[in-house]
Amino acid sequence: MTVSAEAYLAVVTETIGRVAADQRENVGRAADLIATSLRADGVVHAFGTGHSEALAMEIAGRAGGLVPTNRIALRDLVLHGGEPADVLGPKLEREPAVAHRLYELAPVRPQDVFVLASNSGVNGAMVEFAAVVKERGHALVAITSAQHSARMTSRHPSGRKLADFADVVLDNGAPYGDATLPLPGGGGVGAVSSITAALLAQQIVAEVVARLLAAGERPPVYLSANITGGDEHNAELEARYAGRIRRGA
Repeated sequence: MTVSAEAYLAVVTETIGRVAADQRENVGRAADLIATSLRADGVVHAFGTGHSEALAMEIAGRAGGLVPTNRIALRDLVLHGGEPADVLGPKLEREPAVAHRLYELAPVRPQDVFVLASNSGVNGAMVEFAAVVKERGHALVAITSAQHSARMTSRHPSGRKLADFADVVLDNGAPYGDATLPLPGGGGVGAVSSITAALLAQQIVAEVVARLLAAGERPPVYLSANITGGDEHNAELEARYAGRIRRGA
């Protein structure tokens, strides 16, 4: 396989089509869980570390997305928990203990639902966070790479992985190592997990909105803040979830 923009486009196009077809049923199941939570006045909490944080940003606080959403990030330890900034090292995502503090800092209610993303599904913080979410009785949707996770040993003391805790698992279709175009000397370029995770996130949102519309309900959906009337529309909806959804850094 050659390394080029055209080759990458071909791989991405094939992967998107495959993921969309293979995960159709699970997207619907995830949408059912989220719609049920929203009808109970719940909020969707999204969490990802590393590049998987892009999934949380796709779910929470963007135009065309659901308003009752909250993004959880490792930097919450600093922004909301008072930890020093130097706690945020590249290996923090491997530390199981931080999961408990992140959950405590999040404005969580019993009816809330969680969407967690990790390409490998094996790092300690993410696996422990999934365990905490299920111990507290929440519904959990996981987005991960089935191929990559299967070839990894868990970094969590239990030996379990993110997918082991989820009510619904969505496979992002990324290969082991994420990069799709192999290089002659080893390794590769052209990661795909962020693209397919975004696809799955937007499909889930679309299916949640479809369910609310079918029931005659008004979906709480953001307008772009950069169009006329967007700020006013969004502020009205956000006020319903005051103290429960965080926006910003």
